[in-house]
Amino acid sequence: MEFTGRTWKFGSDVDTDAIIPARYLNTSEPAELAKHCMEDADETFYDKVKTGDIIVAGKNFGCGSSREHAPIAIKAAGLSCVIAFSFARIFYRNAINIGLPIFECEEAAKDIAEGDKVKVDADSGKIVNLTTGKEYQAVPFPEFMQKLIDAGGLMKYVAKEAKQRA
Repeated sequence: MEFTGRTWKFGSDVDTDAIIPARYLNTSEPAELAKHCMEDADETFYDKVKTGDIIVAGKNFGCGSSREHAPIAIKAAGLSCVIAFSFARIFYRNAINIGLPIFECEEAAKDIAEGDKVKVDADSGKIVNLTTGKEYQAVPFPEFMQKLIDAGGLMKYVAKEAKQRA
């Protein structure tokens, strides 16, 4: 699977409250959460982001509370994936559980600028900054985790497997 999109750059320690402010947690409806994705960092983010765009961030992206609302908001806003120096452990797992591709790559997170066009090969972990021509290597997911993401998340994967075995 490949993703190509324009990048949106954020710093380190972006917590789940910055991704989806707590005042919107009275719903778990993806379309409604998407409207408020990154709102406190940029109140017009949802209006500017285009399907396929990519978030690039620093260390510890998704720290804070352990809500699945954060990766759901990102995915529902149309972002194809997140590249970061590192991810908070619970965000990492929640992203996989809901089928949001995430890639840890220190060099890419530092070098890629907001607005760059980037291509990510999810199978190999190769990241190419199409704006600068520079290439990076993220650690790809193991095959079993890639299957979860490809299926759209853990629950969709389990449903698919159950259907195939029935």
